[in-house]
Amino acid sequence: MIIDTTGVQAINSFSILESLKEVYGTIWMLVPILILILGITIGVLVIVWLEREISAGIQQRIGPEYAGPLGILQALADGTKLLFKENLLPARGDKGLFSVGPSIAVISILLSYSVIPFSYRLILVDLSNGVFLWIAISSIAPIGLLMSGYGSNNKYSFLGGLRAAAQSISYEIPLTLCVLSISLLSNSLSTVDIVEAQSKYGLWGWNLWRQPIGFLVFIISSLAECERLPFDLPEAEEELVAGYQTEYSGIKFGLFYVASYLNLLVSSLFVTVLYLGGWNFSIPYIFVTDLFGINARDRVFETTIDIFITLGKTFLFLFISITTRWTLPRLRMDQLLNLGWKFLLPISLGNLLLTTSSQLLSL
Repeated sequence: MIIDTTGVQAINSFSILESLKEVYGTIWMLVPILILILGITIGVLVIVWLEREISAGIQQRIGPEYAGPLGILQALADGTKLLFKENLLPARGDKGLFSVGPSIAVISILLSYSVIPFSYRLILVDLSNGVFLWIAISSIAPIGLLMSGYGSNNKYSFLGGLRAAAQSISYEIPLTLCVLSISLLSNSLSTVDIVEAQSKYGLWGWNLWRQPIGFLVFIISSLAECERLPFDLPEAEEELVAGYQTEYSGIKFGLFYVASYLNLLVSSLFVTVLYLGGWNFSIPYIFVTDLFGINARDRVFETTIDIFITLGKTFLFLFISITTRWTLPRLRMDQLLNLGWKFLLPISLGNLLLTTSSQLLSL
């Protein structure tokens, strides 16, 4: 029997080439995800540094100054310290729920970034119902907090978890109604389509001017969803000794810390996308490529400018959120629930009815 070695070598070369193509395709598919995770991590570090600096300025303190230039590496130093701290487990608690709770809180928020458009060409996945996917995913985070509070076998932690669930339910409904009003104005649930619908008239095309009531309700509801002052009732140190975080230490405590800032960043990005025109330039009829004398086919430059515009609007809202935290006192629990159910819910529902009526009359 004579074996054609040339044919065997050709078959082996073809199989190796196909395997390399599959590996290359897998790696190329993971590159956008890794870039997004890296960008989110850097964004969280910047937000932590900004909060320290802004709060120090408001309280007339110096703020971080030793870890890196201007203290910019302070958040990284804190994260490294938490990574090497001892990870304690409550002796009589449910260790499964205790360990899984922080992970659910972080992962559910990370998934929300997949539908955020940083530019027309820079979005992980453009879904036809992107905004409601964000609302559905963000509703999972309080389940992780409730699991953490229950698994700690601590009455303060359990009360903190219950408060987190009650607060999330109270403010999720007004926030959803505001998003539905924006979807009616844009005739789409896609985040890219919502931004494109605001691009016709520049600054005056923003949904901020067409939905001022919805904008205010959305801001208040998003702050409550992020558990930021004056809505940090689940973590009230004076009452609950940090709430559902009481029994946590080490990296698991750090995951709650990261989840808080991830949620703040994603809420700020959605404010930019839904109400502030996203990546579009604010001045109508002036294009970025014409302004800088760059060829319109230079997509890399155009995408970079779009990212900077999106992040600029996002950090403007972040500045407002951070300033609010160090300005207003904490509400009582009954005041928190009354604000959500008795004021924001009827206002957001009335705003939705007005938006629906105006859309029907314009047909």
